Amino acid sequence: MKTHFLVAVAALTLLAMAPAMAQGAPNAEKLGWRLGCQAYSFNRFTFFEAVDKTASLGLKYIEAYPGQKLSPEHPELIFDHNMSEDTMKMVKEKLDSAGVKLVNYGVVGLPNNEEACKKVFEFAKKMGIETICSEPPANAFDLLDKLTKKYKINVAIHNHPKPSLYWNYETVLKNCEGHEKRIGACADTGHWMRSGINPLQAIKALEGRIISFHFKDLNEASKDAHDVPWGTGKADVKALLTEIHRQGLKAVFSIEYEHNWENSVPDIAQCVAYFDKIAAELAR
Repeated sequence: MKTHFLVAVAALTLLAMAPAMAQGAPNAEKLGWRLGCQAYSFNRFTFFEAVDKTASLGLKYIEAYPGQKLSPEHPELIFDHNMSEDTMKMVKEKLDSAGVKLVNYGVVGLPNNEEACKKVFEFAKKMGIETICSEPPANAFDLLDKLTKKYKINVAIHNHPKPSLYWNYETVLKNCEGHEKRIGACADTGHWMRSGINPLQAIKALEGRIISFHFKDLNEASKDAHDVPWGTGKADVKALLTEIHRQGLKAVFSIEYEHNWENSVPDIAQCVAYFDKIAAELAR
C-alpha cells in the first residue's frame, strides 16, 4: 500500500512540474498548426487522465481513440462512439474544465456499411469532432464521400506499419483520387519509418491530401524502432516541418508517443518545446 501511495505522489508531482517543462505551442499556432496529444500516448491511463496530462503540457487539443477506460471514477465505462448521452455529457464537461478541445477520433473502423458509419459520424457531430481517422476498405470511399459532405467532417486515412492496408502512401493517394477533399491522409511519420518509407518523401507526395498527423520521431528507421523526443531521432523533424510549412498546410499534429508508457510526460514536453522552437524559426 505504501509503495502504491509513493508512486501516486511521484506521478502527481511530475504532472505538476510539466507546465514548467512545456508551455504549449504558441508559435506553431501562428502558422495554423494545432499541436495536441493522441490519447493513445497515455493508454496505460484513462481518457480523463490523458486530458489532464495534455493540459499539463500547455496543449489545447486531444485526439481520442476507441476503447480507452473513461476515468478513475468510472473504470467500467470506455470512450468510444457507443457512449450514452450521459457519458458524452461527462466527457464534454471534463474537456471544458481542462480547457482541452476534442478535435480528432481514431483509429476507428469505417466499413462499407452506411448504418455503421453513420453511427460514428453522428457521434463525431455531437462531440464537435472535426476529423475521423480510419483505415477504411477501398469500396467504402463512395459512401465516405456522401457522409463527409453531409456532416462536414473529415476522414483521414491512417497508415499502420507494413503490411497494413495503407502502409504505403501511394495506396492512400490512389484510393483518394477522385474523391472529396475532406478525405485525405492521417500521416503517421513514425509508422512510415517502421515500414521503410522516408517520411519527407511521403509528405511531399501527399501534398494537398494531408488532413492531420500522428507525429513521431524514432531512434532508428526500422520495424523495431521506438519513439524519442522530437529532434533527437532519425526522422529529421526540422526538414519535415519545413516541408509542411512550404505546403502552407494548416493541420492538427497529434503527438503519439509510444515509449516510456508510464512516464512519458517529460519526453513529450521535449517534443512540444522542439516543435514550437522550429515553428518560431519558420515564422520569421
